[in-house]
Amino acid sequence: MAVIDDLERIGLQESLLTFETFDSATAWELGAALKARCERQKQAVTIEVRIAKETVFFYAMPGTTPENADWARRKRNTVEMTGRSSYRAGLALKQQGESLETLMGLPVRDYASHGGGFPIKTKGSGCIGVVTVSGLPQRDDHALIVETLAQMCDVPHSTVKLDS
Repeated sequence: MAVIDDLERIGLQESLLTFETFDSATAWELGAALKARCERQKQAVTIEVRIAKETVFFYAMPGTTPENADWARRKRNTVEMTGRSSYRAGLALKQQGESLETLMGLPVRDYASHGGGFPIKTKGSGCIGVVTVSGLPQRDDHALIVETLAQMCDVPHSTVKLDS
């Protein structure tokens, strides 16, 4: 896995994985799709979907802990601050030898630049919300969201998935 390759692919993901419209019903559909995918794969994650900084879907699957909800909150804060996926933010910071704390003065208690937070975008409006998961290794958290968004946005997963 090359950081530069992942950064380029994540940029592509963020540009292609957009919705025509996104409302509370779509948020519920996204959260339920993530939950169903995890249940099929026997994975436990905490899922949060927000629109305009308001939580419209939250589910902590059996097997998760309050720590997962806190990680989701911190990743979500990073996406809301930067408008980019938390994984992309983390990889870019790693490449620069920086952290959110040193670069932007953001406390690690409230911001995490680890994979699992992804901007929800609509065509013509940009970032209108965030989907976050926590419970898997960070690259897997990110991939789970991308796979689900690709299906919902009718984008071939092969076009946007990260290389192995």
